[in-house]
Amino acid sequence: MVNNNKRPNCKITGRMIEPLQLTGSEQVRDMVDNVFARSGFNARRLAEACRLFSRMIEEDVTIALTLAGAMTPIGMSGPIISLIKRGFVDFIISTGANLYHDMHRPFDCPMFQGHFMVDDNALAEQDIARIYDTFIEDSATLQATDTIIHQAVQNLPTDKPISTAELHKSLGESIRKQAPAAEKSLLAAAAEYEVPIYVSAPGDSSIAMNLVVENIFNKPIILDPVRDVIETAAIVRDATKNGAVEVGGGSPKNFYLQTQPTLAQILRDHTKGGHDYFIQLTTDSPQWGGLSGATPQEAKSWGKIKDANINNVVVYSCASITFPILCEYALATNEPRQHKRLYRQLSDLVGELTKAAKSNPELLKDVEKIKKTSQS
Repeated sequence: MVNNNKRPNCKITGRMIEPLQLTGSEQVRDMVDNVFARSGFNARRLAEACRLFSRMIEEDVTIALTLAGAMTPIGMSGPIISLIKRGFVDFIISTGANLYHDMHRPFDCPMFQGHFMVDDNALAEQDIARIYDTFIEDSATLQATDTIIHQAVQNLPTDKPISTAELHKSLGESIRKQAPAAEKSLLAAAAEYEVPIYVSAPGDSSIAMNLVVENIFNKPIILDPVRDVIETAAIVRDATKNGAVEVGGGSPKNFYLQTQPTLAQILRDHTKGGHDYFIQLTTDSPQWGGLSGATPQEAKSWGKIKDANINNVVVYSCASITFPILCEYALATNEPRQHKRLYRQLSDLVGELTKAAKSNPELLKDVEKIKKTSQS
C-alpha cells in the first residue's frame, strides 16, 4: 500500500476514502442518453432509471432514498449530499451502519482503500476492520466515532420515546456544530435541510450499540420503531405523488414500500393506491426468495406500487457503479427545487393522519371488532 495519506496514530497507509464529489457532468449525461439509452440489457435500464428520476424531480414527487449495503464507507455520502442540497431527496431510510460510517470523515477519522485479497488474521492482529476493499482502524476511527456519538446524544430527551428521525437530527446537528469538516456528512446536510432520516432496524448498528452505555449508566434513550412507521406513512399520505430511489434492498427498501399497505390495509385509508414511481439498483435476483430481490411487479400484488408495468425500473448492477451515474445525470439535467423540509412538518402530518384514522368509519368498525375479540 502506498503511504500517501498517513495519519498520526493510525496503523493504516493508503489512499484516503473521501465523500465523492459530483459536478453534474454533461459528459455523463451524454453517455447515458446517447450510449446507454441506445444499447440494451442493464445499460438501457440504467438510462431509463436516470430519465425516470429526472421526471420524478420535475414533477415534484416526494422522493425517498433508501440505502442498504456499505455505501458511505466507499464515499457515497458525497452524491447523497449533492442530492439533498439540490432538493432532490425529501426523506431517507437507511441502515444504521451507513449513518455510523458517514460520521468518520467529518471528524477526520480515517478510512482507507485496501484490498480484498488480504490476510484477515493479520488485519485483526493490527485492529483493522475490513469492508471488502476498505480498511478502517479500530482506535483512530471506530472508537473515536463511538466517543462522538456519546457526546452527541447527551441532549436527547429521555422522558419519552423518540423516532429515529429525532435521533439522527440530533446527530446531524452535533456534526454541524462540532465537526471540522461537517460538509462531508450526509447526516449534517439532512439536518440543515430538515430531511428526516429513518433507520428501519435501529438495533442493528454501531449507533445502537453505543446507546447501550447510555441505557446502563445514564437515562435510557428510548427509540420507538412504531413512531417511525407512523411518521413515514404520514409523509406518504400527505404527498401528491410518491417515489423512491432504492439503493440495494433489505429492510430499508421494504420499510418504505410498506407505507402504502400501512395506509390501505391497516388504516383503511384508500387515498393513495400504491407508490407512483420506483427505482431500484440491485444485484439480487427474485427467484431466491429474498425481499431485496422482490420486483415492483410483485410489490403491486401487495398494494405497494401503483402500476406493475409503468414508472418503475430495476437496474441489475452494482450500486457503486450505477448510483453515482444516476446522481450525476440528475445534477446535470434538473434545476434545484424547493426543499420540502419535512422534518419540521412531522408533528402536523402525524396529526392529520391520526385525525383521519379516528374519523374513518371502516377503520372504526375494525377497532370495535378488535375490542370485542380481546374481551371474549
